[in-house]
Amino acid sequence: MLSLLASAVSSHPFQWAELGLKPGIDLGFFTLRFYSLAYLGGILFAYWHLTKMIRSAGAPLAQRHVDDLFFYCTLGVILGGRLGYALFYTGGSSDEPSMFFHFTPGQTVSWDLLRLWDGGMSFHGGVIGVLLAITFVCRRGDLNFLRVCDYIAVNVPVGMMLGRLANFINGELWGRVSDVPWAMVFPGGGPLPRHPSQLYEAALEGLLLAIILIPLFWKTRARYRPGLLVGTFTAGIAAARFTVEFFRQPDAQLAEFARDTGLSMGQWLTIPLFILGVAVMARALMRAPLGSGEGKPSAA
Repeated sequence: MLSLLASAVSSHPFQWAELGLKPGIDLGFFTLRFYSLAYLGGILFAYWHLTKMIRSAGAPLAQRHVDDLFFYCTLGVILGGRLGYALFYTGGSSDEPSMFFHFTPGQTVSWDLLRLWDGGMSFHGGVIGVLLAITFVCRRGDLNFLRVCDYIAVNVPVGMMLGRLANFINGELWGRVSDVPWAMVFPGGGPLPRHPSQLYEAALEGLLLAIILIPLFWKTRARYRPGLLVGTFTAGIAAARFTVEFFRQPDAQLAEFARDTGLSMGQWLTIPLFILGVAVMARALMRAPLGSGEGKPSAA
C-alpha cells in the first residue's frame, strides 16, 4: 500500500505547501503567529461569552469573579500546558531529553521549558492548570466549584477549535500516512500523504462540542444541574481525542511507547478523563435540579 502511495504522490492533488499558508502575519519587526492569535481569540471569546452568560438567571458568579478567572485561567492554560508537555511528552527516550532541563558536556544548562516560542503544549496539562486556577478563585470567592466549571466548560471548545486550525496553518501535528482522497503531503512529514488530523480535531474537539454545549446552556435547563455541562465537555473532549489519536501521528519521541502499549500517550491520558466525565454527568442527572431562581442568586 505504501509503495502505491509513493508512486502516486507526484500526482496527488493535495499538497499543503501549495495552499500558501504562513505561520503568522509578518509585521516587519515581528511575526504575529496564528497560534498566539488562536490562544488570544479563544480567551477573548470566553471572556465575552462568560460575561454574557452570568447576566442570565441563576448565575453562580459575578463579573469580578469573571475578571479573576480570566487572569488566573490564562496563566493556568499557559503554565499547565507547558509543564504538562514537558512531563508527558518529553524525556521519553535518550534522543529526546526532558524539557525541564538537561546538561550538555561543556555547556551551560539549557532551559528549554521557558522557550514558549518553540511550541509544545499539552491539553491535559492545560486542563490541570485551569482546574487549579478555578479552585483558587472559587475558594477565595466562596463559589460553587462545579457550577463555575459548568460555565467555563461551555466556552472552551471555541478556543480548542482555533488552536487546532492554527496547527493546520502551521503545518504541524499532521496525521498518519493514509490513502483517503483528502490526505495531504505535509512539509516535514515525508513524501507520503497523511491525514489532516488537525482539522479532525478542530471539528470534533472544537466545533462539535461548541454546537452541543452552547445550546445546552441557552436552550435547556442544564445549567441548573451542577456538573452536567462540565461532565458533558469532559467526556466529549476525551472521546474526541481518543478517536482522533487513531489518525494523528504520535509524537516522534513516543512512537515506540505507542507501539509497545497499543495506544498513544494521548489516548491513555483520555481514558480517566472520559470515566470522570461520565461519572460527573451521572451524578448531575441523578440529583434534583436547582430551582430556577428568579433573578440571580447573590455571588459572594
